[in-house]
Amino acid sequence: MKLLTVDTSTSTCSVALAIGGRLIAESLLDSERTLSERLLASIDTILRDAGLILADLDGFGVALGPGSFTGVRIGVSTVKGLALATGKPVAGFSSLAMLALNLPVNSLPVCTLFDARKKEVYAGIYRCGSLPEPLHADCVMAPERFLALVDGPALFVGNGALRYHELIVETLGDRAVFAPAHCHQPRAAAGAVLALEVFRSGALTPLPFLNPTYIRPSEAELSRMMRETL
Repeated sequence: MKLLTVDTSTSTCSVALAIGGRLIAESLLDSERTLSERLLASIDTILRDAGLILADLDGFGVALGPGSFTGVRIGVSTVKGLALATGKPVAGFSSLAMLALNLPVNSLPVCTLFDARKKEVYAGIYRCGSLPEPLHADCVMAPERFLALVDGPALFVGNGALRYHELIVETLGDRAVFAPAHCHQPRAAAGAVLALEVFRSGALTPLPFLNPTYIRPSEAELSRMMRETL
């Protein structure tokens, strides 16, 4: 299977090409350039370097969130557009599960944290064998509340873990272990593993119902809800 996987859940734009379950190419760029420009350029470069065109692909994978509202929306809409243009299926997956897969076959629970701003984190807790198994549903909450859910030693990863490093250490002490520096960025290569599992299991979501997982309302939705209560 020729699979192109995309992640735009953070400021890091990542694209991976896997063929037959083997990683062929991956692009990862953390930049202030317009995300849509980076994403399309990365897709074009990876396919061109691999000697492929979109029509050669068998399917797509995409991180559905949670994460940056704008980033997730651009990633999902771009992949859905490519799927409509080519008639190929799409497998969606959690961006936090993808991040957990940076630390596979791990004996400690993996706490995946994205900075959600507003003094909150997008967070999940996973048991990581060859695939991540959720121990707590992905959520958004204040880091203090999330840390109260952590029972025993745990491994922390993600830009949220970096931002709240001091708080985590103050709360958990030596029960908190932090991932190496190179593991904190989500990678589409890890997402490809999750997407392939979705294809193997047949648990594909029909394209019209494949939507971003924001977890919390956007600013526009909050404004609308406030207006409706007045």
